[in-house]
Amino acid sequence: MRKKIVLLGSGELGKELVIALQRLGQHVIAVDAYANAPAMQVAQECEVINMLDGDALDAIVAKHQPDIIIPEVESIRTERFYAYEGQGIQVVPSARAAHFTMNRRAIRDLAAQELELKTAPYRYASSLEQLTEGVEAVGMPCVVKPLMSSSGKGQSVIRSAADVQNAWEYGLDGSRGDLEEVIVESFIDFDYEITLLTLTQANGNTLFCPPIGHRQERGDYQESWQPAKMAPELLLEAQLMAGAVTASLGGNGIWGVEFFIKNGQDGQPGTVYFSELSPRPHDTGMVTLGRTQNFSEFELHARAVLGIPVLEIEHLRNGASAVILAPETVAAESAHPGFPVFSGLAEAAAIPSTDFRLFSKPTVRPYRRMAVALAFGEKGSDGSDLVSQAQRVSGTIQVKA
Repeated sequence: MRKKIVLLGSGELGKELVIALQRLGQHVIAVDAYANAPAMQVAQECEVINMLDGDALDAIVAKHQPDIIIPEVESIRTERFYAYEGQGIQVVPSARAAHFTMNRRAIRDLAAQELELKTAPYRYASSLEQLTEGVEAVGMPCVVKPLMSSSGKGQSVIRSAADVQNAWEYGLDGSRGDLEEVIVESFIDFDYEITLLTLTQANGNTLFCPPIGHRQERGDYQESWQPAKMAPELLLEAQLMAGAVTASLGGNGIWGVEFFIKNGQDGQPGTVYFSELSPRPHDTGMVTLGRTQNFSEFELHARAVLGIPVLEIEHLRNGASAVILAPETVAAESAHPGFPVFSGLAEAAAIPSTDFRLFSKPTVRPYRRMAVALAFGEKGSDGSDLVSQAQRVSGTIQVKA
């Protein structure tokens, strides 16, 4: 049962996953582009490489001979996964899934063209001229995103022709890897957005967590709450869409499937738009660390990876999360090596029905996510109140270089 697992990407989500895997008796080698990454601090071994260097990635696999490879970030030479899978190594969820979902072009075309899921109208652009043409095609306002990025990096909204060049430059700056291409999509007038955590398992039993609502700022999530209130028929539609796309990609694990939801009006049905998909635990899913369900998203992922069946996902209580960021005014991380200092922990712990997690990132930079605050209440408790409670905790804890 004990497996040797290479984790590619060792941030805060990877750290929680390593803890879940350790509790199931596994051996983890945490890999990232910098030393002392959060997951490295709890894994048995660690390696520092550029994961976009295919030769370096091959060397790590040859050195450790893992049973399982789990990608946790986008900036990886995912095309190498097919060869690893051919060697008998389990890639999570699968080589096809990891390769497709690390690039917005592949996953969007799969969803919109092959599976015919409802999405926003979109175009691709690999130059400023193509972006200008794409904006004209989808109309304004519209959203521009790098084809390869995470946590909203490089994402912006174009509201006038004057915004196009800045959006192009910002998109390239936020792109992970060496891919200089963006997607421009029509801005949907949605009422809210959700993450539907979807668990695919070796026994063929696909399960869904209660939907998670979230709010973004600067392209990154700020608060999330579970469950998000939504009409049962819209939730069922989202589940069917999530089931279709995860089945097409194949493999086992937790998936963060994002949707835009437009409520129905005047007796008309609402609309569910497929947005994005991540083949791994989702940042908005950190709300599950507050025991909103019987297994956190990280525990679900670990069990699916190891082939340990989960019979049901039980909603235990309502919850919310709020990020704790480094301040905007903090100096660049290169000027402040060493672990940051947190204050206000005792005061935050005095706030009832709350908790927090510090990620132990070794450096800070403006707006870097350094910790998360959690709040929880009984089933039926008001989600906005729980978000406010989580915000009280996040506002109490301060981060300094």
